[in-house]
Amino acid sequence: MNPQLYALLGWPVSHSVSPVMMNAAFADKAKSAHYMAFAVAPDALADAVRGLAAIGAGGANITIPHKQAVFPWLDSVSTTARLVGAVNTLRFSIQTGKIEGHNTDVDGWWHSISPYLSVRVGRVLVLGAGGAARAVVAALSLYAGDVRIMVSSRRLDEAQQIQQTFSTVSVAIVPWQQRCQAASEADLIINTTPLGMWPREEANPLANEDCLMQGQVVYDLVYRPQNTRLLQQAREAGAVAVSGLSMLVEQGALAYEYWFSESAPRELMTRFAESALAESPEAE
Repeated sequence: MNPQLYALLGWPVSHSVSPVMMNAAFADKAKSAHYMAFAVAPDALADAVRGLAAIGAGGANITIPHKQAVFPWLDSVSTTARLVGAVNTLRFSIQTGKIEGHNTDVDGWWHSISPYLSVRVGRVLVLGAGGAARAVVAALSLYAGDVRIMVSSRRLDEAQQIQQTFSTVSVAIVPWQQRCQAASEADLIINTTPLGMWPREEANPLANEDCLMQGQVVYDLVYRPQNTRLLQQAREAGAVAVSGLSMLVEQGALAYEYWFSESAPRELMTRFAESALAESPEAE
């Protein structure tokens, strides 16, 4: 029996350690499954999703820039994914031929940030307004509804959409040019943009300005490199710096559980993800 295919669809995906992490989980749990990453251009997304369904794939993860664009090709969407307006996990039903969409970024991010929130967080700055930003705001609205959220993005229309969608929580829009001032006023700062991700590690969403301070928590969803310019800046200012690797593992573990209805081996997945980053020629 050939292994059932599971996939990562994104543009680009060469930086991802998800295949190593997920295949380690499959092997540990003795699954007849194999996980592969596919670079899919935006205009080929429909063909990729339909092709996976046609060949009997078990599931897929969806990453930048497809998390919102994938909706038209889904037969059903979970409540969480509909709330966020973004999908990062697909499940294919061989029996019905249906494609189901879900979002594990919401709980994945919340579970990964919770250990660092030892004190009450009052003001939060979210950098970016794409699918990952929507997941972060959704998590805050569900689990920390009394926070005041600031969203700063180069795309004003997407920031306005977040403000309109999450009307049950306080969301203010900060012009991109004023993001550093907003950062200096925030307890928690989350970068959801790809700025600083390999191969453009020199980029920094806060432009290296002096706007961070001791006592803040700075979370960068970028995990390659793990020590981004933003996190270096945070540590130099005395802030708590958190890499996106913890979210990568948690959202992957939740995807595994969505596909197989059993617990995922999180510690093993973390070890393999860290090893893949350390051994990669693109790693720090």
